[in-house]
Amino acid sequence: MTVTERFLQYVSFATASDEASPSCPSTEGQRALGAHLAAELQALGLSEVEQDADGYVYGYLPGEGPALGLIAHMDTSPAVSGANIRPAIVPYPGGELALGASVLSPRDYPVLEEYVGQQLIVTDGTTLLGADDKAGVAEIVTLCEELLSHPEIRHRPIAVCFTPDEEIGRGADRFRLERFPAAEAYTVDGGELGEIEYENFNAASAVLTVRGLNIHPGSAKGKMKNAALMAAEFIGLLPAAETPAHTEGYEGFYHLCEIRGDESSAEAVFILRDHDREKFEARKAFLRQTADYLNAKYGAETFTLQLRDSYYNMKEKLAGHMHLIRNAEAAMQKAGIPPKVVPIRGGTDGARLSYEGLPCPNLSTGGVNFHSIHEFIPVQSLEKMVEVLKNLVVL
Repeated sequence: MTVTERFLQYVSFATASDEASPSCPSTEGQRALGAHLAAELQALGLSEVEQDADGYVYGYLPGEGPALGLIAHMDTSPAVSGANIRPAIVPYPGGELALGASVLSPRDYPVLEEYVGQQLIVTDGTTLLGADDKAGVAEIVTLCEELLSHPEIRHRPIAVCFTPDEEIGRGADRFRLERFPAAEAYTVDGGELGEIEYENFNAASAVLTVRGLNIHPGSAKGKMKNAALMAAEFIGLLPAAETPAHTEGYEGFYHLCEIRGDESSAEAVFILRDHDREKFEARKAFLRQTADYLNAKYGAETFTLQLRDSYYNMKEKLAGHMHLIRNAEAAMQKAGIPPKVVPIRGGTDGARLSYEGLPCPNLSTGGVNFHSIHEFIPVQSLEKMVEVLKNLVVL
């Protein structure tokens, strides 16, 4: 089976994760795909294949020397529907590309012009595609099949793991390091072909709760404390230019994800990000200071702020493992791909795993416009990433 055929098979599984679900995996579609993958790995001839009780799929391909881990996640983002995906492979001659219910245009996505003349796998404009990260899964499985089909090729052992719930920040929660016989690994979960990532945001979430005092508007003067307005005041004190819409590269941000409320109570949910650890800690301190300032203005416990760290910049843990980056660059170059070392404006399972003792930078899958109805992946990129992974393990 080709990597493209495999990818199209995997996207037929609806695997959006669900942050509101306490189970692991958070949705049954992930478990169904995991069962399919475990059966496929077993049929290909990998050893130690298992789908564990939490939905993680493990497998091992014997070889020579120390094992290299390859990891990808099975879930898709809940931000856009991942059910009833209807992919199509279309030639891209340039210009606008009709997707049925929508249009993929280089005016909105200038990167599209880099793929003129290639075969693109696209959606019908109603769902995401699922290249994040079923492309990574397909590339890893196809590599294993190719090596097993050619026993004359000498290669390192490969430890495989497919994780659930990465999109809701839980992908590494129940990863069993003792079950994974590799001391170093890559997540295959990046974007455009050639990207290598070993720097990511430090990340935290914040929930602001505002307690108000509601009185009839006719007699409210000097008495009402409108919780919704006070929440808006808190938001207005944040730096206006430090939002995702105004930042790029290494620039951090405050992002308001959700707000709801009335005169009596209000709640706002934020995420905050920064590559620099000192600046990250300063962002959290600024939120606390803002809540303290407004509590002094409106009364103690009017504003309650809950902060929770999500993950940290894996660069801090990879400083002593830069051979992983050099090896990835060499593997890209051997495949004729210019490597692009870029920071992740987000996080990966690899960041969490790096802090738990498994150095784990991130490699591209070849996909573009993740978490969007305009997501696509070139067939050529899928094929090239199998070649890159092969270059990493062949002796």
